Amino acid sequence: MLLHAGPVEFFYYWLHRALHHHYLYSRYHSHHHSSIVTEPITSVIHPFAEMISYFILFFIPMITVALTGTGSIVSFFGYITYIDLMNNLGHCNFELIPRKLFTIFPLLMYIMYTPSYHSLHHTQFRTNYSLFMPFYDYVYGTMDKSTNTVYEASLKREGESPDVVHLTHLTTSESIYHLRLGFASWASKPQTASQWYMKYLMLPVTWWSMMVTWFHSRAFVTERNTFENLKLQTWAIPRYNIHVLHFTQAKRVYYGMIEEAIAEAERKGAMVLTLGLLNQGEEMNRNGELFIRRNPKLKVKLVDGSSLAAAVVLNSIPEGKDQVAIKANSSKVSNFVAVALCQRGVQVSISGESDFRRLRELCAPETRNNLILSKSCSQKIWLVGDKLQETEQVKASKGTLFIPFSLFPPKKFRKDCFYCNTPAMSAPRNFENLDSCENWLP
Repeated sequence: MLLHAGPVEFFYYWLHRALHHHYLYSRYHSHHHSSIVTEPITSVIHPFAEMISYFILFFIPMITVALTGTGSIVSFFGYITYIDLMNNLGHCNFELIPRKLFTIFPLLMYIMYTPSYHSLHHTQFRTNYSLFMPFYDYVYGTMDKSTNTVYEASLKREGESPDVVHLTHLTTSESIYHLRLGFASWASKPQTASQWYMKYLMLPVTWWSMMVTWFHSRAFVTERNTFENLKLQTWAIPRYNIHVLHFTQAKRVYYGMIEEAIAEAERKGAMVLTLGLLNQGEEMNRNGELFIRRNPKLKVKLVDGSSLAAAVVLNSIPEGKDQVAIKANSSKVSNFVAVALCQRGVQVSISGESDFRRLRELCAPETRNNLILSKSCSQKIWLVGDKLQETEQVKASKGTLFIPFSLFPPKKFRKDCFYCNTPAMSAPRNFENLDSCENWLP
């Protein structure tokens, strides 16, 4: 750390000041400063020449201890982790360093910067040049005069008041890496089966994150978006599928966390709260109806998205098809889809007798003839749930199109058939700050 505080911080400070000279800034460093409102990913957005110079600086401590025989594998990985952690911290655009830390350790303010400290560099451009340690800004008089004021104001800032809140939850243990502090490349791909490098190499971090989420009992904000004049937020409950599906006691705690999140959204002035994934399961809480009954004076509107999901599924069925099979347990979405298809004159095949009787009651008398009870697998369009097993899929004829209407996609066993994605829609252009993919693509 002495090698970092000495040559690395010193050389970086003067390199950084040089990069703000008009000649180098216009040709190189302006690319990094195009992000005035920074995000963690901003920390690694640099032109190639800058990246090489930073790597050379960061190699100074590692090469030195290697040549002197005083280093270790732990120290190498520890130093790299320190660089990544501090780099992301400075660009997270959210002040999270408590005031008490600097009160107890006053000298820490010279060797540790804060998110608000570096944020001023991205807004003022000519101040706060230091890498991670503000010491050199103090020495050479380039510390912004408003640093302490902005830091105090950032700590006192009230939370945003969203118009719409989408309440979801973690799914598998690896889903933690799909958050902003995870891996952009991993989050840009659909979450399917675990890759070996995520399953084994990241196992200690995965288990540690699961322990942290277990002790954290409140929903947290994972994403903030804007759509025209609306402010939208995505909140995640720190629990996994296994807690909701398999543990009775955990379910009770989980329901309490959902109700607390709904109450918090109402306190913050949200007009609509949408329930995502298992938060709106029919078997769990009757698509949110349970929460409305328990809180009859709720002003925030609860939405489960069933109607929109049904519309997307209907739109996924190719035109001209007159036969469709529903191969899944009855649900709100499947019922909507079946009734709509019968109204269109499409023959809908149901394999379960109880589901068939229930759907006949929902259909208008003039459309009930389009609903048939049959275990036939000859239909080329199958509407399926996430529990579709291999034994059922092998019965489908070659070229069958599987269209899921479930929250999670079914496993793909057939290579001679086609699988659609779970119900989803493209985001409009004026839906801003969409996470994950845009941070990785050119």
